[in-house]
Amino acid sequence: MDSIVIVGAGAMGCLFAARLAEAGVAVTLVDVDTARLDTIAGAGIVIDDDAGERIVPVRATTADRITDAPDLVLLFTKGVHSAAAARSVAHLAAPGTWAMTLQNGLGNAEVLAEHFAADRVLMGITAWPSNLDGPNRISSHGSGHIRLGPLTPVGMAGAEAAAALLDCGRFDARVDAVVERAMWEKVAFNAALNPLGAITGLTNGEVDHAEGRRIALAVVRETVAVAHARGIAVDGDDIAAQVEHALAHHRDHRASMLQDRLAGRRSEIDSINGAILRAAEAAGVAAPVTATLADLMRLIDRYPAGG
Repeated sequence: MDSIVIVGAGAMGCLFAARLAEAGVAVTLVDVDTARLDTIAGAGIVIDDDAGERIVPVRATTADRITDAPDLVLLFTKGVHSAAAARSVAHLAAPGTWAMTLQNGLGNAEVLAEHFAADRVLMGITAWPSNLDGPNRISSHGSGHIRLGPLTPVGMAGAEAAAALLDCGRFDARVDAVVERAMWEKVAFNAALNPLGAITGLTNGEVDHAEGRRIALAVVRETVAVAHARGIAVDGDDIAAQVEHALAHHRDHRASMLQDRLAGRRSEIDSINGAILRAAEAAGVAAPVTATLADLMRLIDRYPAGG
């Protein structure tokens, strides 16, 4: 693999586009925000990371203007936009093209499989930090990693090739034979803290009281029960420890779902807590705390910030 189309010019999409383009990979960044695309196409992406600050030229355009199929299509939109984003690049589903999601939540790989052959779909998680500080400026300090794997067993060779491509950008990408476990552990963490922060408007440190911990850890327990019912051996103690660590040590952090709420954007609740609830219903597992947080967040999503 030596060419990639990244769909979504947010914080993660811009980080991956800049680092990969800087390494010599043929990168095209796609979005629906034409003003942002024009800025990136004209001025590049300004990246500030542990290697310093620099400007990286990146090709940026709308999906309909791409005619040559890349080796890899990488979906990096919010989950609420996954279906529309996948449709926009469906014309790139050539025999040699792979499609991958590293988005938050569950179900995004299945959305891609509606337009790309399931055997050509990859999925995973990323823990890289990235903040969008303007239309074409990002900051990313500290380290992270990527764990990825195929949607179906026959896609393992594609996963290896995708990991090698991403490692060109120093992303510590590794193939995980049980990547679904890592995805469920991440969704449990996000389901515990994201809606809690968004609903209350509080930072991690402000949630760090007995009441907040009870709610967050109840969501972890419910999600673990659902995963186990599906035969996915997630580690509940490890997830709980991650939640405790985030509350204790990332005290000023505002959950991404809270940032979406403050910006008047719809949340990803249906691809995080909602996805857990769909799996819980199918498995016959009760998840009342997860369901309550989801319903509260859906009520908030009905009204714009300040409305």
